[in-house]
Amino acid sequence: MNLIVPPITPELNKNLSVFLAGSIELDVAQRWQDKVVEKLTEENVTLLNPRRSSWDASWEQKIDNPVFKEQVLWELEALEKADMIIMYFDKNTKSPITLLELGLYAKSNKLIVCCPEGFWRKGNVDVVCEQYGVQKVNSLEELINEVKKKLK
Repeated sequence: MNLIVPPITPELNKNLSVFLAGSIELDVAQRWQDKVVEKLTEENVTLLNPRRSSWDASWEQKIDNPVFKEQVLWELEALEKADMIIMYFDKNTKSPITLLELGLYAKSNKLIVCCPEGFWRKGNVDVVCEQYGVQKVNSLEELINEVKKKLK
């Protein structure tokens, strides 16, 4: 497995590349990305994980903040380059950026979504997925298994 995190430029090789889109809200969202990385460590895959270990919640989220802008541009580039996007909505979060990314990539044919019962906008997510033929799964384990299926 090859793991790419910001601010490292997402240079991809011939491996399947998977962007880990989903809930990140600090101190609220479970660290689901760590579970994905752990389960795919032995696989021939490149994971693009936007969870930045050096993130500082006090950074102003404005276009003229160079560190914030770098993060957003990294995510946009990685989403565009990825072969596959797996998306996990933690039911304890609002996940506005993940909802934005769902809208951006619903028609891409590279998205697989897990939105458990209890997520505040599950109805919206379900309708978008149905409308655009986005594959949905019921658990994080199923999301990981879908990546493994693509590797066979």
